[in-house]
Amino acid sequence: MVFNSLVFLFFFVSFYLLYWFVFNKSFKQQNMILLIGSYFFYGWADWRFLSFLILISVFYFVLGIYLEKSIKYKKHLLYIGLIFGIGILGFFKYYNFFISSFNDLFNSFNLNLSLKTLRIIVPLGISFLTFRLISYIIDVSNQKINSTKDWIVFFNYVSFFPSLLSGPIDKASLLVPQLEIKREFVYSKSVDGLRQILWGLFKKVVIADYLATLTYQIFDNYSSLEGSTLLLGLFLYTFQIYADFSGYSDMAIGLARLLGLTTTKNFAFPLFSQNIADFWRKWHISLTSWLTEYVFTPLSIYFRNYGKIGLILAIVINFTIIGFWHGPSWTYVLFGFLHGCFFIPLILNGTINKRKALSKDNLLPTLRELKNILSTFTLVTFSFVLFISNSLANAYSYLLKIFSLSFFSKPEISFVKVIPLILFFLSVEWIGRNGEHALSNLINLKSRLLRWVFYILIALSLFISQGKQQSFIYFQF
Repeated sequence: MVFNSLVFLFFFVSFYLLYWFVFNKSFKQQNMILLIGSYFFYGWADWRFLSFLILISVFYFVLGIYLEKSIKYKKHLLYIGLIFGIGILGFFKYYNFFISSFNDLFNSFNLNLSLKTLRIIVPLGISFLTFRLISYIIDVSNQKINSTKDWIVFFNYVSFFPSLLSGPIDKASLLVPQLEIKREFVYSKSVDGLRQILWGLFKKVVIADYLATLTYQIFDNYSSLEGSTLLLGLFLYTFQIYADFSGYSDMAIGLARLLGLTTTKNFAFPLFSQNIADFWRKWHISLTSWLTEYVFTPLSIYFRNYGKIGLILAIVINFTIIGFWHGPSWTYVLFGFLHGCFFIPLILNGTINKRKALSKDNLLPTLRELKNILSTFTLVTFSFVLFISNSLANAYSYLLKIFSLSFFSKPEISFVKVIPLILFFLSVEWIGRNGEHALSNLINLKSRLLRWVFYILIALSLFISQGKQQSFIYFQF
């Protein structure tokens, strides 16, 4: 049941009516129907792991209470929670990767280790789920928040269906207080939520799914295509993955708003970033802020006596973990490691913390801004070859083919139709770059007629899109 399906539309409309018009007498009623809806949503996606979701919620609910009460065994309880969470993630997601890597390592020395891999079914959303739970027990242990005594509130925090499968990774300090009070229907927030959902649907259905028909064709047949075609395919994939993932986040955040809840902002127009540090402040914000707080900050304190070298080590380790978080593949590890290395020039020249804000009132970026945007976009684009490649060898071959003499050949696939679409997409994002989302400032448009014409055209484009429905890219993570 994905957000851009008729099944989900039927589910959410039914759930929405029950939430606001039947179970609206108290926050307890709202939380009960929300929990039922979340479990139904997750069970529809994969009923085999519904019991896993419930059991892990029970474990961390009880652990949080004892963490708060205990003084003598607080560290031991925290370590249990950390080992359990990381262990679950490691087993389901990385067990076969490590076994295969060990086998390959020993085979390279002509030693046949032959460790057996397992047929493991990975629970949907496990990377997002475990990070949410780990942050909860760390914050309780550090007395940043109190443990939650209401099990329904806590279970809702763990399983909140808009952000359960692909984030954002909400912290308990944001979501739990909202679940402990009755939500009131606010018309303006609901309308804004609908706007964000509409734009998220456009990004997914019209942009990402359509671009997928081109990019996957290129990547599946890259060995027989010209370098110019491969380069354009790589640039299109950057737009695709951004539209796909940020489209999901827009829909998740918009759905939460319709339910009277505020979740973590996950994207802040990263395609207009002016350096790599700016990019990671705006891309997958909930993940980068999570790792900044719980990984980078402790590492930077640990390495602080080593000056800039220590800062480089902390950032490279942090981003290598970011890469590895995405999946059990050396391509993701190298992706994260490279992005950590991209920070080194900023650290050495002391500009890592200097934020480059775009001109708010300019219709177009300045030449300096445009240069910075294009250089950052190009750097990120070439790194995404690791994201879509099945192996390091494939990524290397793809890049090698780009930088061959065939780079100067005419592209073998027509990109004429896609150019106006991307220009329109970028124009709307640029105009709305100072808002919470691309359409949030449309309310300031004086002509109500123009607003509705825009909404109707966007809605119509969902039905005439030429893209084939694709699964969300980040569902695999």
